[in-house]
Amino acid sequence: MAERPHVLVIVQNLPVPLDRRVWLECRALRDAGFEVSVICPKGPGDPSYAVIDDIHLYKYRPAPQATGLLGYAVEFGYSWLRTAHLSRRVWRRAPFQALQACNPPDTYWALAKLWKRRNVRFVFDQHDLNPELFLSRFGEPQGWGGRAQLAGLRWLERRTYATSDHVISTNESYQQIAVERGGLAPEDVTVVRSGPDTTVMRPIHPPEGSSRHSLVYLGIMGPQDGVDTVLEVMEELVHRRGRSDVEATLLGFGDCLGDLRLQSRRLGLDDFVTFTGRAGPDMIAEHLSEASVGLCPDRKTPLADVSTMNKTMEYMAYALPSVCFDLKETRVSGGDSCLYVDSGDVVAFADAVERLLDDPELRLEMSRRARRRVSLALDWKPQSSAYVSVYDRLLRTDVQRLVPASTEPRYVELGDEGEFRRFVLSKGPQAADHAVSA
Repeated sequence: MAERPHVLVIVQNLPVPLDRRVWLECRALRDAGFEVSVICPKGPGDPSYAVIDDIHLYKYRPAPQATGLLGYAVEFGYSWLRTAHLSRRVWRRAPFQALQACNPPDTYWALAKLWKRRNVRFVFDQHDLNPELFLSRFGEPQGWGGRAQLAGLRWLERRTYATSDHVISTNESYQQIAVERGGLAPEDVTVVRSGPDTTVMRPIHPPEGSSRHSLVYLGIMGPQDGVDTVLEVMEELVHRRGRSDVEATLLGFGDCLGDLRLQSRRLGLDDFVTFTGRAGPDMIAEHLSEASVGLCPDRKTPLADVSTMNKTMEYMAYALPSVCFDLKETRVSGGDSCLYVDSGDVVAFADAVERLLDDPELRLEMSRRARRRVSLALDWKPQSSAYVSVYDRLLRTDVQRLVPASTEPRYVELGDEGEFRRFVLSKGPQAADHAVSA
């Protein structure tokens, strides 16, 4: 039997399989007959090496949390060296024909150049635009130090583009930047959206109706993610409008988690806000199925406006209508399944949340639109085909495809209009008023 082509995937900012996009990519390659290895930092309790679902995971102890320019330089240097060392270990087990680096940061082009001496092809999976991330967090630099950092980020991005044999972009905005700013030919850039696998990410039956409507946030909690807006919206709803029928659940972690907990306490919201920390698939399914409204608090910045927010599509997968600040790529994802308000307008955001909470029929219709759109336009299956085609083209493979096994937990029957209606209207304190007979 012919040896399977081997792809090594490098991730620095999240462990795998916690990074859902990367895990979907790995599984798509595996199902397409490739051997897959991953190098990433450890999560809590993770071993240094494991094989999960026939995917080889090599992990290193993450660097200490970075602060300041020197801290980031140490973090990036440490992670690069640990990754380079592990890449040799992967090679000794089984030589790889392609290396995929998922940013941030834009530093692994240098490692790719070393492996290119062994005829390894380099694929850049661009998750973030690091110059725009810098501008979003710090604004246009005024001093020489800030300008030097921004110039350095732009140089690293150019080197990554130049070293790549192919670039994977998460949306058309990123693709356009790769072509215009990176000087790449359009045929060398493939859009692979971070669409959810809607055969797995789909509503499950929640517990019996709650005395409160649940609002949910899912994602990273960094300085640029605007999660403090969720707390401002809750303060508006609870303390200024007197609503005791709402609660918010924030699923995820990040640099700002500790500050957000303190802010919640300072605003007197501890009885109305729950922080879960890291959330696995089962917890996500439970909370997104139980929620009435998904929250997308990302404000308009140079990065956010052109970035695809995974949380928006994951809410849609669970038939959850969302309230979002009006961003270019969020509209591309959400379409008519979201309510959009001007960036930074907390009062308008709270108004939109109340509109959904107080109008069950609107909530039902937008839930229906969300699930329909994510299934027909954003599902991972066509994205995975585009993704695998990159490696078929680069490695000219003709390998046997595997058919993954499927499972059927207690999902909502989405094709049954009566059951779908009962599912949406059974949430929150008004459930009894809108009960529908079987």
